[in-house]
Amino acid sequence: MSSVSKSILLVDDDEEICELLQTYLSRCGFLVRTVGDGAGFRQALSNEPSDLVILDVMLPDEDGFSLCRWVRQHPRYSQVPIIMLTASSDEADRVIGLELGADDYLGKPFSPRELQARIKALLRRAQFGQERVSGEVLVFDEWRLDMVSHRLFHRDGEEVILSGADFALLKLFLDNPQQILDRDTIGNATRGRELMPLERIVDMAVSRLRQRLRDTGKAPRLIRTVRGSGYLLAANVTFQASHAY
Repeated sequence: MSSVSKSILLVDDDEEICELLQTYLSRCGFLVRTVGDGAGFRQALSNEPSDLVILDVMLPDEDGFSLCRWVRQHPRYSQVPIIMLTASSDEADRVIGLELGADDYLGKPFSPRELQARIKALLRRAQFGQERVSGEVLVFDEWRLDMVSHRLFHRDGEEVILSGADFALLKLFLDNPQQILDRDTIGNATRGRELMPLERIVDMAVSRLRQRLRDTGKAPRLIRTVRGSGYLLAANVTFQASHAY
């Protein structure tokens, strides 16, 4: 993957951090824009969509959580990867960010080199997903997933907006129906990196996907937890032309 043409929108009100990261990531070949608040972020993304967003939780006018939610609900931007910057000691911030659709997170203070690695991993995942799509629709249970548009539809006609992370995880399950996927496999396929010890990012991503699929009962029937092993998609998957259902 070439990073030369990839654009990054950094949202942080700390001017020193913005200057440091803009200099560092620019030297790595990325095109970096910086803004210091929520209003600037909305305007910047509207003016010129980015390949990836780095979003601080604490901003002067609007917190990063509400901005993350806005991105995920916006059809134009819903699939852009988001890395959230959080207070390193606040686990709740990380959980909330993941539940709202953030793709990854870093606790402050962090190494610019680690941030660069996370960026490259998410961009590789996004590029890999684009290369694999076809003109087919995957049909499972009461759902159909259009592989080109990434649009998910229920049999009753409801459309569910998927983030890039949601799509990558669902596609992984659909590629491996009735098979147990462990957390490391899911982490590598959807985050592009190995998980850290005790990291909850996979469990949060599965929980979020279950919500999208209306699979939120005490004993989920569609994405099942296999205790001590991982997760399993308990559905058959068929292929249809994009115009059929």
